[in-house]
Amino acid sequence: MHNTSQPPTRIVCFGEPLLRLSPPGCELPLQSPCFNVHVGGAEANVAASLAILGHHSVMVSTLPDNMLGRACAGELRKHGVDTGGILQAEGRMGVYYLSPGAMHRPSEVLYDRADSAFARIPADAYDWPSLLAGVQWLHLSGINLALGKTTSQAALAAVHAARAAGVSISFDCNYRSKLWGERAAHAPAVLREIVSHADLLFGNDRDIALMLGMAFPQADAIARFRAAADDAFAAWPHLQRMAATERLHRNVDDQDLFGLMATRERVLTTATHALSNVVDRIGGGDAFAAGLLHGLFRGMPDEAMLDFAITAACLKHSIPGDVNLLREADMLAFLAQGGFEVRR
Repeated sequence: MHNTSQPPTRIVCFGEPLLRLSPPGCELPLQSPCFNVHVGGAEANVAASLAILGHHSVMVSTLPDNMLGRACAGELRKHGVDTGGILQAEGRMGVYYLSPGAMHRPSEVLYDRADSAFARIPADAYDWPSLLAGVQWLHLSGINLALGKTTSQAALAAVHAARAAGVSISFDCNYRSKLWGERAAHAPAVLREIVSHADLLFGNDRDIALMLGMAFPQADAIARFRAAADDAFAAWPHLQRMAATERLHRNVDDQDLFGLMATRERVLTTATHALSNVVDRIGGGDAFAAGLLHGLFRGMPDEAMLDFAITAACLKHSIPGDVNLLREADMLAFLAQGGFEVRR
């Protein structure tokens, strides 16, 4: 199916690892006097998943020089992530609170990230030429841009250095209106600047509409994605692929999910997968991104690459926490429709 004899791809993921605090089960916050704690964050999730899949993933970030920062870095190392690119600085740990939904009550996220060590460190603290030496890929997301001017400048410096060094770039739009806040009016221009350097874009028609100030009124999701991809390729000559997931909710616990990917020649879609009794959907998009990058690094054909990515996203919904902990063999077993018998 693909070449596994080639050396592991070295990829740098730039972003802020976070602590996620959520009440047990489907309780509301403080309904019980305890929280479950997971380490997450968009780029950290991708880094961990790619390390589990056998790649050399390097996390570049800044964490507080305290017990929480050290514990977070240790959790990433446990998954095989190279944390040599993580700086330590004064400041607090970024946190988000997740109130898990159930039935027809949606989940809700509350961010507590202001003035974190990552948000406060100067943009020029990162030595990008050194950090990108020997690296094939850089992955980052729009969350860096939303956190403030300093982190936005750091992200722009990263992509400029990557482009100068011939390092390929993948970018996940990850537009979070709560994080942009009063800076939301600046989002389209800053996102456009980053995407102009990207080889691979994780985004949908809503992201393209936001960045280009356009509307995609097509009733069909695939038609909207195709039209948005056409405009994205016209706007950004460097872009080679655009990928996204499409989700249909029956309620919080039962959903349908399929994947889409556009190249400059065609648009591909996957089968639609029914997800019943969802355990945890947080990180599903990051699992999809890691799965697609894994397929790309392994030289999979486009169809196989996209199928692997949506499989990773689907299976992530069965894993508590932000990170997809499953291996390549688990995704391939799903694709082979091995059924639900115990694998002994």
